[in-house]
Amino acid sequence: METAKILTDLRTELNRLNKAIAALESLDGTATATTPAAKAAPKQAKKRGLTPAGRRRLSAMMKARWAARRKQVAKPAPKQTRGRRTMSAAARKKIAEAQRKRWAARKKAAKAS
Repeated sequence: METAKILTDLRTELNRLNKAIAALESLDGTATATTPAAKAAPKQAKKRGLTPAGRRRLSAMMKARWAARRKQVAKPAPKQTRGRRTMSAAARKKIAEAQRKRWAARKKAAKAS
C-alpha cells in the first residue's frame, strides 16, 4: 500500500472517531472548547427570510395602508372647473351698442381732422 493512501484512511478514521466522541460528549453536556468537534466549523449565520404567514401579514398591512391613503386623497372635493361662460342676449346687445357708439365717435373724429 502507498503511504498517502494509508494517511488518508487514518485521517478519515480519526475524523469519524472525533465526531463520535463529540456526539457522546454533547449528550452529557461535557463538550469543551478543546474538543475538535467544538472548534470544528463555526456556525453559519441563519438566513432570514419571510415565512408565508409573515408574507400574508405584510401584504394585508400594505393593502390597508394603500387603501387608507387612497381614501385620504379622495376626501378633498375635486377642484370645480368652470364651464364656458355664456353671456345673456341683453348683455350682448348692450356691449354691441356701446362698441357701435365708439366706432361712430372715431369715424366722426377722423372726418373732422
